[in-house]
Amino acid sequence: MNPTNPNKVAMSTDFLDAYAKIPKNKQKKVTDFIVKFRANPALPGINMEPILLSKDKNMYSVRIDQEYRGVVLKPEGENVYLLLWVDKHDDAYAWASRKRCEVNAFTGSLQIFNVEEPSALPEPPVDVVRSEGGSSSEKAYSGIFSSISPEQLLRMGVPEEHVDWARGLSNIAELEAGRDRLPKESYEALQFIGSGMSIDEVIRELFEDETIGLVDDGSFEKALEKPGTRQLFMVLDTENEKELQDMLNAPLEKWRVFLHRSQRKLVERDFNGPARVLGGAGTGKTVVAMHRARWLAKTSFANAMDKILVTTFTVNLAEDIRSNLRDICDAETMRRIEVVNIDKWAKDFLHSQGYEIEPCYGDRLQELWERAIALSAADLPFDVDFFLEEWERVIAGNDIHSLDEYVRIPRANRGARLSRAERKLVWKVVEAYRTILNEEKCRDIQSLLMDARVVLRNKPNLRPYRSVIVDEAQDMGPQVFRLLRDLMGEERQNDIFVVGDAHQRIYARRATLGSCGINIRGRSRILRINYRTTEETRNWASRILKNEEFDDLDGGVEDGKGYLSLFKGVKPETRHFSSQEEEVAFIHETLTRLIENGTEKRDICLVARTKKILKEYKKALETERWETYEIKASEPEDRSRDCVRFATMHRVKGLEFVVVFIVSACAGIIPLEYLYQNEKDAVRKRELERSERSLFYVAATRPKTRLYVTSFGSPSPFLKEMA
Repeated sequence: MNPTNPNKVAMSTDFLDAYAKIPKNKQKKVTDFIVKFRANPALPGINMEPILLSKDKNMYSVRIDQEYRGVVLKPEGENVYLLLWVDKHDDAYAWASRKRCEVNAFTGSLQIFNVEEPSALPEPPVDVVRSEGGSSSEKAYSGIFSSISPEQLLRMGVPEEHVDWARGLSNIAELEAGRDRLPKESYEALQFIGSGMSIDEVIRELFEDETIGLVDDGSFEKALEKPGTRQLFMVLDTENEKELQDMLNAPLEKWRVFLHRSQRKLVERDFNGPARVLGGAGTGKTVVAMHRARWLAKTSFANAMDKILVTTFTVNLAEDIRSNLRDICDAETMRRIEVVNIDKWAKDFLHSQGYEIEPCYGDRLQELWERAIALSAADLPFDVDFFLEEWERVIAGNDIHSLDEYVRIPRANRGARLSRAERKLVWKVVEAYRTILNEEKCRDIQSLLMDARVVLRNKPNLRPYRSVIVDEAQDMGPQVFRLLRDLMGEERQNDIFVVGDAHQRIYARRATLGSCGINIRGRSRILRINYRTTEETRNWASRILKNEEFDDLDGGVEDGKGYLSLFKGVKPETRHFSSQEEEVAFIHETLTRLIENGTEKRDICLVARTKKILKEYKKALETERWETYEIKASEPEDRSRDCVRFATMHRVKGLEFVVVFIVSACAGIIPLEYLYQNEKDAVRKRELERSERSLFYVAATRPKTRLYVTSFGSPSPFLKEMA
């Protein structure tokens, strides 16, 4: 804030939503207005005039041009200006006429809600409670929230004039129909209670950081600092000039600035040691991870030499995170945040220490194991896949370094039983494999991580980071977390921050943080509010998982209950066709209709299970003269390309779109048939199916408004289960 300018100007999320809907040429005029208004709200050309028909005496209109008006709230006696709405002249006035913006007396937060005339409010259903003498003495509400006391509703930010209305609601549908009568925080609270959470849980989850009891004054300036306000308003000062410009350039990407209070309290909290954050798809885990990195770099670890590592499992996710971090960080902050996928970090670290080795994957890795099996001459009835799994999950997974350790380790999660003699033969193959790795100067990812750990233990002075943040932790194996513990050394404040969701585990890896030296006891939180998908899509996608049991990344169970989307929409549309040609024709027609109705091409993505299938649909739609853009694994999405997106199910992880088509959801493809064909291990087979369910779930939770799932021939068995 310019010290010579005592005014404080803030913008609401509602203003940004309205701004996103107006024509581009008008947006430029709004942007110019904001610059002038922030500098001096009293400029004559702004024409700030009271809105006489508004229920709120502090509502004013401002001139954008002859056609458009902004709605501003200027509280009496304060130099605070709140940009609330922008629209055509009459529509802006109509919006302002039914709104009130005030400081809630109990939470201290700014709230915006509809004000209804008393006669317009329905009379809540009541039962008459009679005194001992038989005369009526008071009314007892019989609605779904009637057990909540008026004091508790006020504690949750419900405006006093709407307390009786809230207590008298008969069902959730009535709450949803009247959502504009409530501030967003209160609507969220009642939605959670309606979905089964207790009142105490909701207050603890959403309001524990607010003042309890009546606020001393109704200061709007003080209210702008409250956690509940900061999820709805951004103060426009010189410190966030870049944030403002980014916001106006991409108004739908509000995550860059506006964090829900449940997210912000995790971002801006000092933890005494490692912390874990769980959350379903769309709850903003990656947003929290990125803002956490930024906050730590600007506060706790703000020295020029302090460095923060942000890591994840795949190259493309790391690229996406790096690209998004650049949008919220200045150059100096970004210089001190390193973003890299974990195997690349390990490779680069070992190279820096003189190790002349390269990672190996896929077919190359299988070839090395085949050589090891032949070299050892071990007479065992197991194929290459068995040894790959035994090495990663049992030996490396349990940090086994000797035959003596191996023969004693339990193998509860492996289907094939092994006698002591058989384990000795397996170990013979492992030793041959290690010899070949050294000869070839290469490493699989587990060996790479183990080597890096050895170096760190021998040279603790090589630890360069003050904090490490792990995204998509559910896809990391135990060696990753052991490496991170060795990398950070002894447990200390804000050292490790882990976010993940086992429901989205698309690789059959599992780790228990505690067993890897990362103690999160008392420092675990869950994000429950879905900010991306509609409730209809969230419910549909959850059914894909078939009530499977998922872990909490630390040996417990995460049941997936209590998640809630506050957005309503249409149910996902599943369509089955007799041929692929008919399916493509439907996609072409639907795309045409979506574009005609205002959906931008860049906001639509076609998702397929494999690259080969993706190319088929890409070619088919290019034949129909659609411009296409494939989101590739090695680079972030280029949002400037005005084309329909194409991506595999793996690549679409971490991204979001307005509309998603999951194509070729056919038997043999979802789940991918060849993964099962030669698998004899029953445990492994079940894990593969669970991974395929999670992958389908990930794809289905990418859209904000519409999901189409199409198939031909025979539909996926997962779809048949849900029919």
